[in-house]
Amino acid sequence: MAEEREKKTGGRVRIVDIAEELGLSTATVSNVIHGKTKKISDETVKRVEELLEKRQYIPSMAGILLAQNDSKIIGVVINDHEKYEGRVLEDGFISACLNALMKEMERTGYFMMIKTVKETELHGIIKFASMWNMEGLVLIGFCEQDYKKLREEMHIPFVVYDGYLKEMENLVNITIDHFDGGKQVGNYLKQMGHERVLCISDNDICMDDERYRGLQSVYPNAKRMLVPMKKEERFSFYEKHFEEIKAYTAVFCVSDYYAIDLMYYLQAKGIIIPDQISIVGFDDSRICEQARPGLTTVRQDNEKRAAVALRELLELKGKKAVGKEIRLPVTIVERNSVKRINFS
Repeated sequence: MAEEREKKTGGRVRIVDIAEELGLSTATVSNVIHGKTKKISDETVKRVEELLEKRQYIPSMAGILLAQNDSKIIGVVINDHEKYEGRVLEDGFISACLNALMKEMERTGYFMMIKTVKETELHGIIKFASMWNMEGLVLIGFCEQDYKKLREEMHIPFVVYDGYLKEMENLVNITIDHFDGGKQVGNYLKQMGHERVLCISDNDICMDDERYRGLQSVYPNAKRMLVPMKKEERFSFYEKHFEEIKAYTAVFCVSDYYAIDLMYYLQAKGIIIPDQISIVGFDDSRICEQARPGLTTVRQDNEKRAAVALRELLELKGKKAVGKEIRLPVTIVERNSVKRINFS
């Protein structure tokens, strides 16, 4: 009989098949599969488990997780900002964050689900979290008003990953010391003898502004050049300002992406880096080691931030969030994209 049933279902063993063969209810078999055995005798549990193994029953993991009070699922939601041009998960910073979060969740026995949304689709975050009975969320790349709105509308705990929040209220933000990162770049370039330093960014707010102000604490007259987010427009911008850019001995880009992007543009124009212009980035993405020359940058400790994010998220279970900001340190990573122009 069991073999005939398996043929009819394409070889897939169902809960009802196990129940019929043992003369039990499907609810009893289902409870054993989901670990709800307090009201079931040890003998019955043993019979069900033995037959499940014999018939090689493969449970629906989604069903098991959704049926439990603790699903062990944590969602990571990323703002699919226009600057990524539809390729947000390919960004070096984002991929490094996801890699560190995935490792930390696997280490602690959790599952990670990823979703990208536009800022205009915040309702999708709430639906995403409820559909999968998530224990919490990690949110990356949204604005302060978005986080506040989500906190008001969602009961599920979440932490902000590298947000820029002026009012913490009931939000938990795990960030880095952006100002000090810019300051470290300034001190490093000063030690290397540079006097004319340019900062490149695509905006003048939030963490990018903090990085620029950190640079300004060492170079008060450092200029900031705001570049277009779209690559084609950005390269046209560089072409228009080529002579101006060449007048600087060093350029601090507020992200590795823009640093390597500028490096490729200048190299295509025949500029030798770092002999003619030195370049520094921010994030320490994997591509920094692969670029030629290797890119000097500011390193974020992604593993540390992932561990802190998960710890804070799990502490929020069943509690009302109290405003908190955890600011992690950053360090300069020296490679070959900066030239020493004096030895004083």
